Amino acid sequence: MTEPRPTIRLDKWLWQARFFKSRSLAAGVVTAGKVRVDSQPVSKPARAVGPGDVLTFVQAKETRVVRILACGARRGPAPEAQALYEDLTPAPVVRPVAARGANPKFEKGGRPTKKDRRDMRLDEL
Repeated sequence: MTEPRPTIRLDKWLWQARFFKSRSLAAGVVTAGKVRVDSQPVSKPARAVGPGDVLTFVQAKETRVVRILACGARRGPAPEAQALYEDLTPAPVVRPVAARGANPKFEKGGRPTKKDRRDMRLDEL
Protein backbone atom coordinates (compact mmCIF):
# COMPACT_ATOMS: atom_id res chain seq x y z
CA MET A 1 0.00 0.00 0.00
CA THR A 2 1.07 3.58 -0.54
CA GLU A 3 1.92 5.68 2.47
CA PRO A 4 -0.36 8.62 3.23
CA ARG A 5 0.93 12.04 2.24
CA PRO A 6 2.53 13.91 5.16
CA THR A 7 0.41 16.90 6.18
CA ILE A 8 0.49 19.70 8.73
CA ARG A 9 -1.92 22.42 9.86
CA LEU A 10 -1.84 25.48 7.60
CA ASP A 11 -1.27 27.99 10.40
CA LYS A 12 1.50 25.87 11.89
CA TRP A 13 3.27 25.55 8.54
CA LEU A 14 3.11 29.31 7.89
CA TRP A 15 4.63 29.87 11.33
CA GLN A 16 7.34 27.20 10.90
CA ALA A 17 8.30 28.60 7.49
CA ARG A 18 8.76 31.99 9.20
CA PHE A 19 6.18 33.91 7.22
CA PHE A 20 4.55 35.08 10.46
CA LYS A 21 6.06 35.84 13.86
CA SER A 22 3.50 33.83 15.82
CA ARG A 23 1.10 31.04 15.14
CA SER A 24 -1.82 33.18 16.25
CA LEU A 25 -0.93 35.82 13.62
CA ALA A 26 -0.84 33.09 10.97
CA ALA A 27 -4.20 31.75 12.17
CA GLY A 28 -5.65 35.27 12.04
CA VAL A 29 -4.64 35.73 8.41
CA VAL A 30 -6.14 32.36 7.50
CA THR A 31 -9.37 33.08 9.42
CA ALA A 32 -9.68 36.43 7.65
CA GLY A 33 -9.80 34.52 4.35
CA LYS A 34 -6.56 35.96 2.98
CA VAL A 35 -4.98 32.58 2.16
CA ARG A 36 -5.62 30.36 -0.85
CA VAL A 37 -4.52 26.75 -1.18
CA ASP A 38 -4.30 25.62 -4.80
CA SER A 39 -6.43 28.65 -5.83
CA GLN A 40 -9.20 27.75 -3.35
CA PRO A 41 -9.95 30.24 -0.53
CA VAL A 42 -9.37 28.81 2.94
CA SER A 43 -10.80 30.15 6.20
CA LYS A 44 -9.85 27.39 8.66
CA PRO A 45 -6.37 27.37 10.22
CA ALA A 46 -6.63 23.61 10.76
CA ARG A 47 -6.71 22.93 6.99
CA ALA A 48 -4.16 20.19 6.25
CA VAL A 49 -1.46 21.09 3.72
CA GLY A 50 1.49 19.12 2.46
CA PRO A 51 4.20 18.94 -0.18
CA GLY A 52 3.00 20.02 -3.60
CA ASP A 53 0.33 22.47 -2.39
CA VAL A 54 0.59 26.04 -3.67
CA LEU A 55 -0.24 28.81 -1.18
CA THR A 56 -1.17 32.37 -2.09
CA PHE A 57 -1.39 34.92 0.73
CA VAL A 58 -0.77 38.55 1.57
CA GLN A 59 2.20 39.39 3.77
CA ALA A 60 3.06 43.00 4.58
CA LYS A 61 1.21 44.49 1.56
CA GLU A 62 2.91 41.99 -0.77
CA THR A 63 1.23 38.97 -2.36
CA ARG A 64 3.30 35.83 -1.83
CA VAL A 65 2.98 32.62 -3.86
CA VAL A 66 4.86 29.58 -2.52
CA ARG A 67 4.91 25.85 -3.22
CA ILE A 68 5.30 23.64 -0.16
CA LEU A 69 8.27 21.28 -0.47
CA ALA A 70 8.26 19.79 3.04
CA CYS A 71 6.20 19.88 6.23
CA GLY A 72 9.05 20.49 8.67
CA ALA A 73 9.43 19.24 12.21
CA ARG A 74 10.18 22.47 14.07
CA ARG A 75 10.50 26.23 13.69
CA GLY A 76 14.20 26.31 13.04
CA PRO A 77 16.59 28.95 11.75
CA ALA A 78 15.90 30.87 8.53
CA PRO A 79 17.93 28.60 6.19
CA GLU A 80 16.03 25.58 7.50
CA ALA A 81 12.72 27.41 7.06
CA GLN A 82 13.57 28.45 3.49
CA ALA A 83 14.11 24.79 2.59
CA LEU A 84 10.40 24.15 3.32
CA TYR A 85 9.14 26.06 0.29
CA GLU A 86 9.84 27.28 -3.23
CA ASP A 87 9.05 30.95 -3.83
CA LEU A 88 6.89 31.45 -6.94
CA THR A 89 6.13 35.12 -6.26
CA PRO A 90 6.27 37.13 -9.50
CA ALA A 91 8.77 39.97 -9.68
CA PRO A 92 7.25 43.27 -8.53
CA VAL A 93 6.33 45.77 -11.23
CA VAL A 94 8.50 48.86 -10.88
CA ARG A 95 6.66 52.00 -11.85
CA PRO A 96 8.47 55.30 -12.29
CA VAL A 97 7.55 57.89 -9.71
CA ALA A 98 6.67 61.27 -11.16
CA ALA A 99 8.21 64.29 -9.50
CA ARG A 100 5.83 66.13 -7.23
CA GLY A 101 3.97 68.68 -9.28
CA ALA A 102 5.82 67.79 -12.49
CA ASN A 103 4.61 70.00 -15.28
CA PRO A 104 6.48 70.14 -18.60
CA LYS A 105 5.14 73.64 -19.18
CA PHE A 106 7.63 75.17 -16.74
CA GLU A 107 11.42 75.35 -17.12
CA LYS A 108 12.35 73.15 -14.17
CA GLY A 109 9.35 70.81 -14.48
CA GLY A 110 7.87 71.45 -11.02
CA ARG A 111 6.30 74.53 -9.61
CA PRO A 112 6.51 77.69 -11.66
CA THR A 113 9.40 80.00 -10.88
CA LYS A 114 9.06 83.76 -10.51
CA LYS A 115 10.14 84.12 -14.14
CA ASP A 116 7.52 81.56 -15.25
CA ARG A 117 4.85 83.54 -13.41
CA ARG A 118 5.93 86.80 -15.11
CA ASP A 119 5.85 85.07 -18.50
CA MET A 120 2.34 83.72 -17.80
CA ARG A 121 1.16 87.24 -16.90
CA LEU A 122 2.62 88.63 -20.13
CA ASP A 123 0.93 85.87 -22.18
CA GLU A 124 -2.44 86.88 -20.76
CA LEU A 125 -2.08 90.48 -21.87
